Amino acid sequence: MEHNGEKPESIFSEIRQYFQIQNVDIRTYSPLALAYIGDGIYNLVIRSLVVGHGNVSPGQLHHHTSHLVKAHSQSEMMEAIQAELTEEEADYYRRGRNAKSPTMAKNATMADYRRATGFEALMGYLYLTDQFERLLYLVNAGLRGIGADEAV
Repeated sequence: MEHNGEKPESIFSEIRQYFQIQNVDIRTYSPLALAYIGDGIYNLVIRSLVVGHGNVSPGQLHHHTSHLVKAHSQSEMMEAIQAELTEEEADYYRRGRNAKSPTMAKNATMADYRRATGFEALMGYLYLTDQFERLLYLVNAGLRGIGADEAV
């Protein structure tokens, strides 16, 4: 959807314009708030990839998606892309990784859970700063890095 002839830079930009949400300084968000939105946007990307490969049963969709959105896979993806991060991206990853979360993922080690939280915080940072193309690039690089790019 275009507004005044201008194409928005990202999904968040479109949402912000449509619902008239004011810009907020990204530095004011807690790492866990970034991880919260990052988890959602990462899930949307993975679900979009899975659905894009054809119309299958919801059970099959869940099966194809679930292994990529769990903490262990996100942790492995983070390890695969870490060398490609800019200094600022690495800072947001570290902030998320080091955040003290009140919960812990089921079936995940503490190390995997922390790296996954950092990964999600990075995804949230990129989403909220209208860097959706960069987000997609890093997800793709992460999927390739864990050998999952053919699976979705």
